[in-house]
Amino acid sequence: MGKSITHKIIEKHLISGEMIPGQEVGLRIDQTLTQDATGTMAWLQYEAIGIGEVRTDLSVSYVDHNTLQMGFRNPDDHRYLRTVAAKSGAVFSPAGTGICHQLHLENFAKPGATLIGSDSHTPTAGGIGSMAMGAGGLSVALAMAGEAYFIPMPKVVKVELTGELTGWAAGKDVILELLRMLTVKGGVGKVFEYAGPGVASLSVPDRATITNMGAELGATTSIFPSDEKTKDFLEKMGRGDDWVELIADADAEYDEVVQINLSELEPLVAQPHMPDNVCKVKDLAGKKIDQCAIGSCTNSSYSDLKNTAQILDGKQTPPELDLLISPGSKQVMKMLSREGLIEPLLDSGARLLECSCGPCIGMGGSPTTTGVSVRTFNRNFEGRSGTLDGQVYLASAQTAARLALEGEFTDPATWGPAPERVELPEDVPSIRDLFVFPPEDKDAVEILRGPNIVALEDFAVLPETVEAKVLLKVEDNITTDHILPAGAEITALRSNIPAISQYIFSRVDADFVGRMKEHGTGVILGGENYGQGSSREHAALGPRHLGVKAVIVKSLARIHRANLVNFGILPLLLVDPSDYDKLAEGVDLTIPAGDMTPGGTIEIKTGNGETIAVTNDLTKKELEIIQSGGLLNAVRNNQS
Repeated sequence: MGKSITHKIIEKHLISGEMIPGQEVGLRIDQTLTQDATGTMAWLQYEAIGIGEVRTDLSVSYVDHNTLQMGFRNPDDHRYLRTVAAKSGAVFSPAGTGICHQLHLENFAKPGATLIGSDSHTPTAGGIGSMAMGAGGLSVALAMAGEAYFIPMPKVVKVELTGELTGWAAGKDVILELLRMLTVKGGVGKVFEYAGPGVASLSVPDRATITNMGAELGATTSIFPSDEKTKDFLEKMGRGDDWVELIADADAEYDEVVQINLSELEPLVAQPHMPDNVCKVKDLAGKKIDQCAIGSCTNSSYSDLKNTAQILDGKQTPPELDLLISPGSKQVMKMLSREGLIEPLLDSGARLLECSCGPCIGMGGSPTTTGVSVRTFNRNFEGRSGTLDGQVYLASAQTAARLALEGEFTDPATWGPAPERVELPEDVPSIRDLFVFPPEDKDAVEILRGPNIVALEDFAVLPETVEAKVLLKVEDNITTDHILPAGAEITALRSNIPAISQYIFSRVDADFVGRMKEHGTGVILGGENYGQGSSREHAALGPRHLGVKAVIVKSLARIHRANLVNFGILPLLLVDPSDYDKLAEGVDLTIPAGDMTPGGTIEIKTGNGETIAVTNDLTKKELEIIQSGGLLNAVRNNQS
């Protein structure tokens, strides 16, 4: 039997376990990346492990989220990240250099390499054939220390692409179509591997856009072959030596197959407030638009912004519309500048922002009250834009640029000829000299910490019996943005768990933190797909700090589930999903945690005299981690 790309990479990096879907496998990790919003805590955790230099082939610490540097907190975090990277042998990317995923794709990602990052959109590097996965910061810290990364062996889904994109259709429309077909839960426990004759027609930036938003499917990762298109991309980036051919065997077998005819795709848009709420752009014709935003790790490449400049050239946006453009890297900016493409952007009335995440994470650029914002980003969760009632739509760069000129949704059939597909120039400028590489004398480096940087607290072991009330009941598809909002004010506290914990569920239930403080311990009840979205481990760390002992849900998102385990919170699954309706906020629960076995069922007693059956999908090792009070405790126990 032939092998898929996914199986080839996993087999090469397998440290423990069997490659049977659902079975736990431990993987050797070649590369890691962190960003400042999640990375400061990851590096504090790395220091707590007690390893000197990083033990990966490459670890990069990017600053791309908190680049506003409001007050002392962000600058202090960035100084800490620069000095701890130098001390530990990691590369540092300063604020303004670019967005971590765009930079990593351009400068460091390799076909066939394993990469984990403390950001859920790390799979962007799958666009050149890396097996790249988002993870919690503690998992990344352990990988930097040379430890294996453990995941359930995923199923592998073959996405068979035929035809070629035509007209105004773009790479973004491929992943929007997949989200329409499969929903935000459709990729849980799966890798999406792209194949078929249509692959050759997609550029590396197209591929990276598609793998980036595979995160919205809940997928473990997404990956494209490393072929001649990949080789050309790496050669133009000055990294031809990093290329290796990586394709699936002709007789490779897959767990599932999905088919998409690229020739049939037309411009699509995800409507508020989920990335899978997809319709055709023409179906919204006549709806007024208040803002357009082009950029983010999904659509900020040279090709995206060159197309944008071509569409805007010689035209102006309506005065009532705000157009924001965030280039993905200084390399992208340099290429646009060389070709005289900055001026058309500025002359259109657009605001040119820093090379950073910016509006995608609510870091400025919020829409007006009830404003309709068309964005090239990857998520449109309620309130994520910074405006609680903002109406965010997700589209390609070409679509967003064209709609910015219209001021309303229109039928793409009326837009005229689409811009030509963009190829990279032969002389791509390098920005590698902007990265800070570690010095030879690392012992001379002093790690500098500001007053907002608070060491991670020690957590107690799990008690044999958990006595607690349900202190919050939430619905399906709760995201990590619901649990811990983003934005300038809150994100600045990511290195201070006691401070940031005061915002847990603040936009869902303003009284939740008060109830937790009153009772000292509690349980959260949730529905399907609890914890989808960002990899931010603070959405588990904050609840743990407040005293949350367990979450009881119908189903869990992959990365958040791992974060709950890492910080010693019990992830319990309702055996009968209808029992969700029997439980209410304020109900007392008695959980016999000491009776738990991996994959076993226990009965929870309620203060109402009822019995609720819950199970778990934990491995023996994961259960031991939770019983130890979290992964750091378990690692220390093993070292002693």
